[in-house]
Amino acid sequence: MGRTLTEKQQTFLNVLFEEAKGDPVKAKKLAGYSDAVSSTSIVNTLTDEIAELTKKFIAQSSTKAAYTMFSVMADPTDLGVKEKMMAAKDILDRAGFTKTDKVEVKSTEPLFILPSKDSDAEG
Repeated sequence: MGRTLTEKQQTFLNVLFEEAKGDPVKAKKLAGYSDAVSSTSIVNTLTDEIAELTKKFIAQSSTKAAYTMFSVMADPTDLGVKEKMMAAKDILDRAGFTKTDKVEVKSTEPLFILPSKDSDAEG
């Protein structure tokens, strides 16, 4: 977010991820924009800033997702465990915390590296 934003734009971004809980129409009203200004035009103007803040929001949410997974391990009988685990996994995946897959390659046949063919020997 290298460019200079107006006070209303900055307020819009601040409330979008707090009081408005992601609702651009609510954020527009909270930021003090007139009803004549469409929330779509505000969002289109701030697309890069919203994308950057969304990444930060997901990164901040990853700690709660990890804790949710841990609490499910501690009490697997809680209601909605499957849904909580799926939501936590999705947040962690989007934050870059994917599970590591180990791939082991085995070969039963030996591998021979042959010398290159000499074009003079072929005749």
